[in-house]
Amino acid sequence: MSRILAIDYGVRRTGIAVTDPLQIIANGLTTVDTRQLLTFLKDYVNREPVERFVVGKPMQTNGRESENLAHVRKFVEQLQRALPQIPIEWWDERYTSVLAHQTMLDSGIGKMARRNKALVDEISACIILQGWMERRR
Repeated sequence: MSRILAIDYGVRRTGIAVTDPLQIIANGLTTVDTRQLLTFLKDYVNREPVERFVVGKPMQTNGRESENLAHVRKFVEQLQRALPQIPIEWWDERYTSVLAHQTMLDSGIGKMARRNKALVDEISACIILQGWMERRR
């Protein structure tokens, strides 16, 4: 089987999570400088089979679109042009950052490490992917 790759897009950096080849477990993969994101994804797809991308859709708590959604849509258009053979699905990413911080607290990660925004983005991507996988089942 192929992997599912989740993207928590940010203007500066983007969290990436991926499933195992059997699509059982979601794991944080890395955080990428957003300027290098498309290159990273192309390289990754050349090394690993990817069945689909799941992209976090930034929404406000009231259900309205966030300001960042315009940036994410622009990126998704670029991704579709660059890798048209791989379908893209959206996932509501409301509260993923809050859940990521709570996960870090629950796991005993120290205060200094919790300030690492790249780690928060990676964990957020993992939460997006886990949510998508749970809905699929």
